[in-house]
Amino acid sequence: MALFKDGRFTPDPWRRVDDFETLPAEGCVILTLERWRSMAQRPSNLAFGLSLAPSQPVEAIAADLPFLSVIAIQFPKFTDGRGYSLARQLRQRHHFTGELRATGDILFDQLQFLARCGFNAFEIDDPVTLRLLEEGRNPDAMQLFYQPGDGPEKDVGASPWRRRSIS
Repeated sequence: MALFKDGRFTPDPWRRVDDFETLPAEGCVILTLERWRSMAQRPSNLAFGLSLAPSQPVEAIAADLPFLSVIAIQFPKFTDGRGYSLARQLRQRHHFTGELRATGDILFDQLQFLARCGFNAFEIDDPVTLRLLEEGRNPDAMQLFYQPGDGPEKDVGASPWRRRSIS
């Protein structure tokens, strides 16, 4: 699976550790919510990330956000939009500033909308999306929006529902 972050493909320093696997001595690990909750002690030589299913509420991890560097939100199907809402809650309500990663069934046409909700990293395995990104296609091609996004925007013209991303 390829990691697309900051407009380019990049090596992924994070390793997913399943619920029964032994934690490594050091490094960056992404755990399931169940594994995270079951840990009595968290080693200081590890950086922690969390993998969330779209059905898991953000409120369940709100108190743990200062200890997490990455939150990977799963998209089991490209038609499942619950991850967008989780991202907005994490960024706006809980002020999470770490890496917010979309994983699973992610398509090229969704990348810009995911970024507007607060995602800044994407695990891509869809072959068409990979090819388009490798060819240099810009996922930020759309310029006008009806909904507010996560990040600076300005109104365009006299229509208050038209917005343009400043970034």
